[in-house]
Amino acid sequence: MLETLREIDGLILNFSSQNKVLLNLTIGFIMLGVALELNVRDFRKLRTNPTPVILGILSQFIVLPLLTFLLVWLLKAWITPTIGLGMILVASCPGGNVSNFISNLAKGNIALSVSLTAFSTIACLILTPLNFMFWGNLFMQLSLEAGQDELVRPLEIDPYHVFETIALILGLPILLGIIIQNQFRKFTRKAVPHVKRLSILAFSVMVVVIFVSNYDFFLEYILFIFVIVLIHNTLALTAGYTIGRIGRLEERDRKTLAIETGIQNSGLALALLFNPNIFSTDLAIGGMTFIAAWWGVWHIIAGLLIAGYWSGFRIR
Repeated sequence: MLETLREIDGLILNFSSQNKVLLNLTIGFIMLGVALELNVRDFRKLRTNPTPVILGILSQFIVLPLLTFLLVWLLKAWITPTIGLGMILVASCPGGNVSNFISNLAKGNIALSVSLTAFSTIACLILTPLNFMFWGNLFMQLSLEAGQDELVRPLEIDPYHVFETIALILGLPILLGIIIQNQFRKFTRKAVPHVKRLSILAFSVMVVVIFVSNYDFFLEYILFIFVIVLIHNTLALTAGYTIGRIGRLEERDRKTLAIETGIQNSGLALALLFNPNIFSTDLAIGGMTFIAAWWGVWHIIAGLLIAGYWSGFRIR
């Protein structure tokens, strides 16, 4: 398995410069839709009922990156360092754009879901590069000290470029969405349902484009990536639910924490990976891109499955 994953590391996904621009625009549009629903009332919940929100923030930005680091270190004999970095990068990203939809299907706490989405979307401007640089560098340093891989080298990424990319494809759309919401409230209320549907469709199309362009690669290696992402995503969902249980939250709040922790914005991870200012073209990052790309598919499948279970749907 390790030799196969080494092969994946050396692969370069077929993704044109036009597709990279399209990916950034798609993520920007998705975040615009998220921002259209952001409301001051969502942040007021931090004061009126802070415990679920604080636990959700802890689960997303502290517990998940930490557990991911421990997981990749435990799996270090079976995965390459680059695969591990891909897992850490995904864990460092904010919640995915479909988490509110999944929480609604699962009969979770929608208000809590929106509050966590609002906070994580804004906080990721700082916390995503910080988490990735800290845990990624620690993982690479320990790999070097252990003499695990002769190709391992220190992670040298300028956090400014990470922040710049996140600010452009997340920050500006969020700012624009907040302005539109405040200036055109009636229009926003009518537009939000349509923007949501278009966002999910646009992201789905983007994932399909990536898979179609790299069909042979995915066909050959998907089994290995599937197992890794399955373990990682299960850990994330379990961590969120467990944090809620430890905090003695209501069942619907536990569901929401599980979903917000297990649904990650892997599209942002792909956008960072395809930015040559962050990850230069001479780096072997095939494993990272495969992890992020499959996360984008699997977390939706897993979210729908767990939402169906929690909402009472049963296959007979």
